[in-house]
Amino acid sequence: MKKFKKALLYAVIFVVLAVVSVVSYVTLALPDVGKPENITVALTPQRIARGQYLANHVCLCIDCHSQRDWSKPIGDIPPGHFGSGGDDIDISEGVPGDIYIPNITPYKLRSWTDGEIFRAITAGERKDGSAIFPLMPWPHFSKMDREDLYAIIAYLRSLPAIKTNPYPKPKLDFPTNIFVHTMPTRAIFGKLPDNSDTAKYGEYLTLMADCDLCHSRKENGKMFGKIIPGLNFAGGVEFQMGNKKIYSANLTPEKQTGIGAWTREAFVERFKSFTDSARLKNKSSKNEASPMPWYDYSGMSETDLKAIYFYLRTIKPVYNKTFNN
Repeated sequence: MKKFKKALLYAVIFVVLAVVSVVSYVTLALPDVGKPENITVALTPQRIARGQYLANHVCLCIDCHSQRDWSKPIGDIPPGHFGSGGDDIDISEGVPGDIYIPNITPYKLRSWTDGEIFRAITAGERKDGSAIFPLMPWPHFSKMDREDLYAIIAYLRSLPAIKTNPYPKPKLDFPTNIFVHTMPTRAIFGKLPDNSDTAKYGEYLTLMADCDLCHSRKENGKMFGKIIPGLNFAGGVEFQMGNKKIYSANLTPEKQTGIGAWTREAFVERFKSFTDSARLKNKSSKNEASPMPWYDYSGMSETDLKAIYFYLRTIKPVYNKTFNN
């Protein structure tokens, strides 16, 4: 009996040491996606213009990294907050903890090299070597064309520097606070398709815009979580806007609950109808706010919107009736 107890004690000690060793390795040695590239992004007018378009109207970097005034229906960005850091994202939106969206103006990034910014955007590793929870869609950005990524970096460098207080570090719940160290991965870059290949070009834009984040039903019903198999782009993600719940739309070409009955012209017009700021400002009730950043996406070119529509028409139709239908 004594030998059994002794063996059991040794086994417990061995397991504890093994667990401690694994956790120590994961938290101290990872992430490890390699050193930042030694690159210098030239701030050409062409790059800055392309970066401005992508960061504001496709990838929505500025939308996420800015404080919003949600007393306004369109969630205006108040003066002095353009890129200075966004809202706290927490468990109410499906994130396992609290994540504060940082300042990405030159005030914050002045000590970062272009290679460090590039690594953070595409591989999920910060300047200090810590892991970025994929709330920021770096897994998608890692598949972008290098030149588009350089354009975004050039645009961020061109923004006015806005001084802010240090933002709190992410507070992730266990065991995500351990697993997050394993998430960053080396990027496998893509190529910007020619817009004559409408389906491929539309797929590229849809990836950059991270449409599936809000339009793919999750097991927890929230924006962040595990996608229910078969419900990619099928909508049904819940958003709380004031005292009203809104559900994301089904983007598959299913005719009853999706966009199968939409014409290309109606799809484009839906976005372009939000370019008239006067129409938006006529709305004053917070309950009329929409989680969909229509005013940002309305700045996309008609060519790009048509390509997204074309790509969405190629995906599998999924019947998914939401409370909006």
